[in-house]
Amino acid sequence: MRTEAIDPPGIAWQRVSPKYVTVRLVEWALANVLAVLVLSAPLALVLLGWWRWPPLWLAITVPAVTLLVALWRLVLIPRQVRAIGYAERDDDLLVRSGIFFQRTMAVPYGRMQYVDIAVGPVERGLGLCTVKLHTASPGTNARIPGLPAAEGARLREQLAARGEARLAGL
Repeated sequence: MRTEAIDPPGIAWQRVSPKYVTVRLVEWALANVLAVLVLSAPLALVLLGWWRWPPLWLAITVPAVTLLVALWRLVLIPRQVRAIGYAERDDDLLVRSGIFFQRTMAVPYGRMQYVDIAVGPVERGLGLCTVKLHTASPGTNARIPGLPAAEGARLREQLAARGEARLAGL
């Protein structure tokens, strides 16, 4: 279901690289495997007979529920990546994300203070980067993850030039 407020008509969205799914999968694995292992420690202690509390059903339920939630998040990752997009318009940049809780942010070029590119180790290995837009408002958390490095550099230069032109009143 498309709503006009979230998805303005006539916008040609640029999507991020499908390789970004791999970055998200690595992040998922690091966070969730560690969480399930830590939450499974009481179960191991109960099964070994070294600990009498918590009851066996609780020692099983906590890591099992954590694992189910983690698997649900894993299934959503490819769709979440496909939902990320951006569009350059005459006066602002639109950044879109989310599948359940959708968000479309319009960042006026004249409000941009600087544009930053960040690259983590997995992104670097895949030739990707994240473009971050900084404005005077601390509430502006505009970032476009999963861009090919060349597109990220192009976008940084383009946005910086448009921001300078708008600030100068050109």
